Amino acid sequence: MHQDHSPVVAGVVAAVVGFSSSFVVVLAGLVAVGATPAQAASGLLALCVAQGLGMAWLAVRHRTPLSLAWSTPGAALLVSTGAVAGGWSAAVGAFVATAALIALTGLLPALGDLVARIPVSLARAMLAGVLLPICLEPVLGVAATPLLVGPVVLAWLLGQRLFPRWAVPASLVVALVVVLVETAGEVPVGAAVPTLAWTTPSWSLPALVGIALPLYVVTMASQNVPGVAVMAGNGYPVPWRETMTVTGLGTALVAPLGGHAVNLAAITAAMVAGPEGGPDRDERWRGAVSAAVTYLVLAAGAAGLTALVTAAPDGVVQSAAGLALLGTLAASLSDALADAHERVAAVTCLVVAASGVTVLGVGAAFWALVAGLVVRAVLRTGGVSASAPGTSPTATSGPARSAGRHRSR
Repeated sequence: MHQDHSPVVAGVVAAVVGFSSSFVVVLAGLVAVGATPAQAASGLLALCVAQGLGMAWLAVRHRTPLSLAWSTPGAALLVSTGAVAGGWSAAVGAFVATAALIALTGLLPALGDLVARIPVSLARAMLAGVLLPICLEPVLGVAATPLLVGPVVLAWLLGQRLFPRWAVPASLVVALVVVLVETAGEVPVGAAVPTLAWTTPSWSLPALVGIALPLYVVTMASQNVPGVAVMAGNGYPVPWRETMTVTGLGTALVAPLGGHAVNLAAITAAMVAGPEGGPDRDERWRGAVSAAVTYLVLAAGAAGLTALVTAAPDGVVQSAAGLALLGTLAASLSDALADAHERVAAVTCLVVAASGVTVLGVGAAFWALVAGLVVRAVLRTGGVSASAPGTSPTATSGPARSAGRHRSR
């Protein structure tokens, strides 16, 4: 019998697209909160291994094309947060706390319900505010160094026109070529050797409030719940409790090695679970396995890519990261402003998040949620719900109940 290789190909493509579209954001986020290049490379490597192993376990155990990923919105949040009290070890402690919250979400439905009570418009507005400064980097880069950044933007634009799925990877390839040309072999060969760097976690209140809580909210609202919705849309139930346990445990294991968060994939999940994963729905789980193997292979290149990114001229890699996040920014703005009754509170949340302010040692993302909730409470009238039903998966169901509700669809 002819063996259909569609699931395997779809899995490889999903992993390559997912990795190449966002690894620079992950590196930028880790460095922003205090990681050295070696620690950031360790984090990228650990994240690839953790999500690969977790994906393989869930796919084989449940025979479902369930995909995992790192939290790209979470990495963007780290970029906007910057250094916190206690430095890198405190950031690692915040990653551990985020891991505990993710695992508890699967075990305690009340925690998932609490997250679901955060208005979708505010969660998405906070993310949009976090992304906005990063997405401005291509503009600033073209203005400052057009000969270096211009080719990156041009590659992205042509990619959007000719091969949209590969537009971001194409721009990243061009960015890396620019780096290679500009550095002219200055990157030492030894820097490409994969290594892991351990950091003993420490805890500080500003890091827990400014990193752990926003990272948890962003990861749940922008990755886990949409991931469940994508799977449900393709007819696959998600084992919610086990998935949250696996991703929470994975995050806890990679945190001391520099990884920030492991979660359900959202966009690339459709590439494995949808029609591209092959005509036989019962065989699409093999695509998740091939994606897992691909991530394990890609992990070997983490150190070399980090060395190239570290050596890059100012603006080149940052511009590539901004281009990679434009689609997420557009989707976040659409959700944040969808309900006219929510717009003032959402815009308040957005501008506070985009401001990058730090108050009492706590970053802007936390204060953005606080400001948005306060404005929303003041403007809310007559007990009429300000939430627009149906604008997002979180508008109608809490994460802890998502698997059950999607299963019935």
